[in-house]
Amino acid sequence: MPQSDSKTVAVPGIRDMLARLISLPSISSASASWDHSNEPVVRTLAEWLEALGFAVEILEVPGMPGKFNLIGTLGRGPGGLVLSGHTDTVPFDDKRWQSDPFTLTERDNRWYGLGTCDMKGFFPLAIEAARAFVGEDLKEPLIILATADEESSMDGARALAEAGKPRGRYAVIGEPTSLKPVRMHKGIMMERLKFEGQSGHSSNPALGRNAMEGMHEALSELLMLRSAWQEKYRNPNFEVQFPTLNLGCIHGGDSPNRICAQCELHFDLRPLPGMDMDTLRQTILSKIQPIAKRRELALEFEPLFDGVPPFETPADAALVEACEKLTGHTAHAVAFATEAPWLQKLGMETLVMGPGSIDQAHQPDEFIELSQLEPTVEILRGLIRRFCL
Repeated sequence: MPQSDSKTVAVPGIRDMLARLISLPSISSASASWDHSNEPVVRTLAEWLEALGFAVEILEVPGMPGKFNLIGTLGRGPGGLVLSGHTDTVPFDDKRWQSDPFTLTERDNRWYGLGTCDMKGFFPLAIEAARAFVGEDLKEPLIILATADEESSMDGARALAEAGKPRGRYAVIGEPTSLKPVRMHKGIMMERLKFEGQSGHSSNPALGRNAMEGMHEALSELLMLRSAWQEKYRNPNFEVQFPTLNLGCIHGGDSPNRICAQCELHFDLRPLPGMDMDTLRQTILSKIQPIAKRRELALEFEPLFDGVPPFETPADAALVEACEKLTGHTAHAVAFATEAPWLQKLGMETLVMGPGSIDQAHQPDEFIELSQLEPTVEILRGLIRRFCL
């Protein structure tokens, strides 16, 4: 089919694009029973982008069969603007949905469906914004980026950072922020701490080495570290201005009349921008290792997943100023994490901004307001004009 015909035939309107994307399950989950490949979504996006003249590269995520990233580039040369989104969704409880999660349903001036807000809805709007510039002489390229597994491991964005691509100059991640620019968020660390001792009859403590007593001491050290970090680090841009450490779950022992041989703690730590995750882990280890040594307990301390670093783009960055001007909102901070740290590692000035509200993300009857659609397209076109023309 000639290129000129494919533009009109192969690339549908916003609603039809979103309906198609919603109909393609692409759940990512640590649970194999929920996890899906995102390949159908990526192939569909590739078809539309190629029809508009984008050069498309599809990259399998190393070590993750069935998971793919997509880089679509309009124009040539270094620099340019990246419009980025993730292709996966969270799992869902169909009993709590009023309509089929995989069918785009309109009611109350909203589109309902799994991923409408978080964040398949961003792709049709980015493509619609790009459509106006097909055939233009772009001074710097426009790149549409689609990633895998943001909702579970963030391994798609991590793989891109390791591969050193894409090489844009500016990046906007279209997570749901109600079209208000976000220039910083906290990181997420989820950690596992385990002590292993020796069981024995509870009538004689000398017969064993109590892992639960060691964990009691470790808990005190963690809480003291939390207090010290909260005294040292503050950022008034956040609603919760200090780093948090939550003791989430603990398991240990098997009987009240046996010395506890094993005790395991899972906790999360949410660092502010400027706090290095490796340094935090080493600080924790420096407090826990002496306890294990003194009590003759075997120690395991490791991340439950690789974590998401904190993220910050300066308030006076060109991208921040452009988004503030286009939206009329001052860039702010949010509590949820995104793929921004990995795009930032690629050397791009990065910001998070997209349609829909985070309040609807991960919820039954997820939706995007129809009133958000046209403003999103106009804002994205403004960014393309500013950074590509």
